[in-house]
Amino acid sequence: MPELPEVETVRRGLEPAMSGVRIDRLEVRRPDLRFPFPDRFAERVSGRTIVGLGRRAKYLLADLDDGEVLVMHLGMSGSFRTERQDVADVPGDFHHARSKAAAHDHIIFHLPGGTTVTYNDPRRFGYMLLVPRAVLAEHALFRDLGVEPVGNALDALYLEDAFRGRFMPLKAALLDQRIIAGLGNIYVCESLHRSGLSPRRSAGTLSPAKPRKVAGPRATRLVTAIREVIAEAIAAGGSSLRDHIQADGSLGYFQHTFRVYDREGEPCPTPSCRGTARRIVQSGRSTFYC
Repeated sequence: MPELPEVETVRRGLEPAMSGVRIDRLEVRRPDLRFPFPDRFAERVSGRTIVGLGRRAKYLLADLDDGEVLVMHLGMSGSFRTERQDVADVPGDFHHARSKAAAHDHIIFHLPGGTTVTYNDPRRFGYMLLVPRAVLAEHALFRDLGVEPVGNALDALYLEDAFRGRFMPLKAALLDQRIIAGLGNIYVCESLHRSGLSPRRSAGTLSPAKPRKVAGPRATRLVTAIREVIAEAIAAGGSSLRDHIQADGSLGYFQHTFRVYDREGEPCPTPSCRGTARRIVQSGRSTFYC
């Protein structure tokens, strides 16, 4: 499933074509994806202007001029493709041909000037819904989400407070969306490796028994690593695992700089380290570490 950097990359790719633009017509080619579409979906979106295109965790959020928010989740294989009359395709260095299979084009945003934005989803695990902006924060999908890993709310003291008294493995705690929203398996493995922390250690060992004013070195290293990994992944266009592609059809590059993820048995890239990357399974998920 696409993680935060992939979703943010898609958002940035769609923004020039969609933000501030009127949707002339929404073409809906099937009644559902993972879930049924909202009632009168095409009618309610057609004619509306997208006043802003944002993201919360792994969700794309298109604010419409009538006060509703179009919430979009890519699922396992969802992607968007932007096409203009004068530019039929804007491929990257790699092209994911399956993303253009017409049989999997389920939603088409018809925009002014002949521009179209097509949502393609072979597995149909993605979904779209409409939620009034006034109640979005209290919606079941969002009300329990933690802080964003790219926002100022994530700092070492916050992490210490969130982990205090928790005996679960650090890896599991970092994947808890109620603590940090949008942080997934790939980037947790990479962040733990950079910070020199074992995925097996108890999350509570990063926190003192009582709150303090200055965070400890472990939590500080971990927050720094999370911020660096996410920033680098966004700059690289995400990680092209399985079906993830960017809005222009190109693939991300961050997978070429993985230090441990999916590198079982390979040498650790840390200077002077003679270790090798290993793989274990935690809570049904692969964990890679040195």
